[in-house]
Amino acid sequence: MRNTRLQAMIEAAIFAALALVLDLLPSIDITPAISISFAMVPIFIIALRWGIKIGMLSGLLWGLLQLVFDPWIVHPVQAIMEYIIAFSFIGLGGIFKSIVQECLKNNKKSKALIAITFAIFIGSLARYFWHFLAGFIFIEYFAPEIENPVWYSFTFNGITMLATFALCTIVLSILIIASPRFIVLKQQ
Repeated sequence: MRNTRLQAMIEAAIFAALALVLDLLPSIDITPAISISFAMVPIFIIALRWGIKIGMLSGLLWGLLQLVFDPWIVHPVQAIMEYIIAFSFIGLGGIFKSIVQECLKNNKKSKALIAITFAIFIGSLARYFWHFLAGFIFIEYFAPEIENPVWYSFTFNGITMLATFALCTIVLSILIIASPRFIVLKQQ
């Protein structure tokens, strides 16, 4: 049991670092202000391998790494919301861990892909909810001319969330079809 917990924490740290590396690569620009990447994929892999707690730990570690390497901070509370809380909430996709692992163990890849899609949607929605909140609360610091900050944050973060969700779903689906062992743990 202890070795399993240690393995989970080591994987969480390694995949958080991998997420940071992927996030530092050039992104896909949708508009000059909106860009997307598939950097959340490693966190989703961990969440689907180990569950919500370890997924949230990995997201938290990625957020802390982002604070060190690539922060955009206008207020301390905004930093906590967007880097500590938002990144941690990606791990909520781990709610589908049991379903995905059971489907993959029984070679039901199409059902697993449906569950993975829901997992990615839940994790993405949870993350971008916090970005949305921080966006409209702290918009006065970076765009005081915006007349409707709630709508602006909702639109900006909504487009980013949907595009990122789609890209992460495609990438993770390809990985899982090619090699389900990314998710399925070996029997201890």
